[in-house]
Amino acid sequence: MSSTTGHREIVVGIDPTRDWRLTMGWAADEAHRRRRALRLVVAVPPQHDTHHVDDTPRHLVRVSEGREAVRAAADWAHERQPDTKIATTVIDGFPAHVMTRLAQDAAMVVLGSRHLSRTEEYLSAGALVLPVTAQAPCPVAVVGEAEHSTQNPPYVVVGVDGSEPSLSALAFALEEADVRQAELRAIAVWQPPVFSRRSSDTMFETERRQLSEATAGWAEKYPGLHLTHEVRVGSPVEILAEAAEQALCLVVGRRGRGGYTGMRVGSVVRGLLHRARCPVVTVPPR
Repeated sequence: MSSTTGHREIVVGIDPTRDWRLTMGWAADEAHRRRRALRLVVAVPPQHDTHHVDDTPRHLVRVSEGREAVRAAADWAHERQPDTKIATTVIDGFPAHVMTRLAQDAAMVVLGSRHLSRTEEYLSAGALVLPVTAQAPCPVAVVGEAEHSTQNPPYVVVGVDGSEPSLSALAFALEEADVRQAELRAIAVWQPPVFSRRSSDTMFETERRQLSEATAGWAEKYPGLHLTHEVRVGSPVEILAEAAEQALCLVVGRRGRGGYTGMRVGSVVRGLLHRARCPVVTVPPR
């Protein structure tokens, strides 16, 4: 495979211990749509620091398996998208650290998901979705389920709440729907507060006004894009996941950079990574 020198690549995390074809297929197609190069990465955890057991042989095996996996993934992606430039990298380091560092210069990071339980997320040495999502300065796509490409017409869903991160998510979702020639459904979710001095009608109208203002003006940039917007009442996680049940992908904003463990990833983003049945793209504020 040919190497790439541009630093605005789509970076894909490859796990040699699991089937990477779903993640790789989504990333290869996305790179083709956006005319980006791909960088396929396997991160090999460092040797155990012990005075009693030499971990070198096992580490060398993991490095060899990583090289084999990333080479196979590159060949597979090349067959799928022959015109896309592909580079491969095998790096010593913990996966979350490696992917977060590479994300600093990436156009996007694409990861697979094992759908770990919340306890496993924080205790598993292999868990990297939350840490990378929390810290990456670029969009992070988590491909835990296949996109629903048979839906007609195809559509993308974006969650909008008027915040700066959600406006960044909207801008990304518009691009995504445009390059896919799909419809875009912009959804604001109003969750009635338990205690409030403002009337429910007033707060609901505020949500509708914010959504209308957020989506206004995009028709000039994307004249052929069919954009709808709606305000729904209930749990943001449940409503957005339900709306995206047959979507190509679900796009949501992420507030700031969290700590290494990903504990500071918002509850809505964390919930959607568990609940959504399509690829989920989180977008940081610009």
